[in-house]
Amino acid sequence: MKQSDELIRRVLSDARVIACVGASPNPARPSHYVSQFLVARGYRVIPVNPGQAGNRLFGETVVATLDEIDMPVDMIDVFRRSDQVVPVVEAALKHFRDLRTVWMQLGVESAEATALAETRGVTVIQNRCPKIEIPRLFPHTFSVG
Repeated sequence: MKQSDELIRRVLSDARVIACVGASPNPARPSHYVSQFLVARGYRVIPVNPGQAGNRLFGETVVATLDEIDMPVDMIDVFRRSDQVVPVVEAALKHFRDLRTVWMQLGVESAEATALAETRGVTVIQNRCPKIEIPRLFPHTFSVG
């Protein structure tokens, strides 16, 4: 599926709850500052990191796995190496019945994970970053509902 500006704009406008897979407490890590950016724009970001489970990050309790999230999630934002994306997407598709988007960060792409998600009707964005796309596509202040 082509990642048009229109598609990315729709994904970012429709999402409310995002699971950040690979969330880090280190402010120098992209998963940290991208998640902080998303929270500042009004998204609820649920951090997923087994090494940080139980700690607080972005105003939420860090969970070890996607299975521990007990609410609907609109989008997963994947900060993992490309070769680690398939099991993440498999877990997300199994756990979140109404998942709308799999977002893979800059440098992250997986044809297999994309095929799995798209077969279920889930939109896939690869090799992009919402911290770059939001200011580019919404040049005026953008916040979700």
